Amino acid sequence: MSSIMSDSRVWLITGTSGGISQVLVKEAIAAGERVAAITRAASSVSKLSAAYPSDKLLVVEYDVGNPAHSAQALFDKVHTHFGRIDVVVNKAGYALSGVVESISEEDARTQFDVNFWGAVRISREAVKYFRENKIPAGRIINVSSVGGFVGNPTLAFHSASMFALEGFSEALHKELLPEWNIKVILIQMGGVRTEWVKSNMVDHPLPPAYDTPASPANRMRHFVKSNPPTADPIKLSRAVITISWVADPPLRLPLGADSQWLVLNKLNELTKDVDKWSALTLSAVADDADPHLFKKLYSDA
Repeated sequence: MSSIMSDSRVWLITGTSGGISQVLVKEAIAAGERVAAITRAASSVSKLSAAYPSDKLLVVEYDVGNPAHSAQALFDKVHTHFGRIDVVVNKAGYALSGVVESISEEDARTQFDVNFWGAVRISREAVKYFRENKIPAGRIINVSSVGGFVGNPTLAFHSASMFALEGFSEALHKELLPEWNIKVILIQMGGVRTEWVKSNMVDHPLPPAYDTPASPANRMRHFVKSNPPTADPIKLSRAVITISWVADPPLRLPLGADSQWLVLNKLNELTKDVDKWSALTLSAVADDADPHLFKKLYSDA
């Protein structure tokens, strides 16, 4: 595993009011890095502010879900303070919990504004910043969820926003020029032992039709409430720091035993379905078409 050699880097981390982002701030500073902690309210990180000097930590108020807030102004402020930005972590987000029927379109759109569009605006500015400032190894770490790869009952709109983030990140990863040395990394988190579920999950009651012991929605809620998350926030944060140093990182990195199992299980199911229905799939190919056209495109990339 090759690594990037550099002096103390600067991290820009969103969603630092609590949860894994706040742990990541502490672990990055402990590792000798400097951090700009982005939060909607500076009061939510007052203990962090008091614990570190300004040459190690900068707290910036910024609402990632508000398109009126300028991402360029945010980057300018962090750059003015530290002189550089090396790693950008998009972690701001929350989850709507409830069956599809019980969640309004307005609430679902707000979910996308924060989880997806907020990360898009920050990622877009990060690419521009890294390229124009010739940062030697810029990193965009988009913290998704295993729910961005595997849909689960009661989390349809959270999964939809994370699926969108994963599709966006994969496309962005593929369109960046190699000489820029900007890498996009998706962290697919499973359950983590923080207060995130209590503070960042908005529960909607199950409608009567779903509120039965055997319903998938009810079983999912019972499972989540009855079983503690498996991932340790400090270990997970250290894994994120480790992958940020890798010169050629994977696009997707599941973190946690539950995340890994769910990803592997879906890949297995998908492979079985593709193999089983291969003849029907290929029956749609035009008689004069080259069935290997896209294979050629990707092999030439």
